[in-house]
Amino acid sequence: MIRLLLLALTRFLVGGQGLWIGCAPVARQRIYFANHTSHLDTILMWAALPPALRARAHPVAAADYWGTGVLRRHVALRVLNAVLIDRKGEQRDAGNPLAPLFATLADGDSLILFPEGTRGAERIPGPFKSGLYHLAREYPDVELVPVYLDNLRQALPKGSLLPVPISCAVRFGEPLALGPDEDKADFLTRARDAVIALS
Repeated sequence: MIRLLLLALTRFLVGGQGLWIGCAPVARQRIYFANHTSHLDTILMWAALPPALRARAHPVAAADYWGTGVLRRHVALRVLNAVLIDRKGEQRDAGNPLAPLFATLADGDSLILFPEGTRGAERIPGPFKSGLYHLAREYPDVELVPVYLDNLRQALPKGSLLPVPISCAVRFGEPLALGPDEDKADFLTRARDAVIALS
């Protein structure tokens, strides 16, 4: 019930039409990676997926934010079906911080990822952190789909509590793959450029 209400409210306030420019909404295991400017990004991108794809797509969320507080944790884990990761390094001695993402991909599900690691204030994404590269290297058969979230920084800017009704769009681009000899820096630049090209 909360899930349906959240989806309806998001669509009413900001639209969030999914525009499949470079690929089709088919049942393939994917990592959808996008720019990140607002707390609405996760919900809007998740809402833009057809129901069958949404059911198998897990947003990646920061445990230090979404894992704290009863309400936030409930929304992240029970409503959005998110995977929480430790981005601050507080539990790195317990193993690889990407382990929850590896486990999700090993189960055959998809991920929704924001490779910048935090929200930015600019129209184009900042530099990507290395997580996307490591996921692509470990799971080469998973399709990597760049996504651009348009207008979200105006709909709910960083620091705002209430969204402003404004039309937003989710653009899904052409999948890319990690080249056999491609190094991390080149791949992350190419992945970022693929998101920027959709802007």
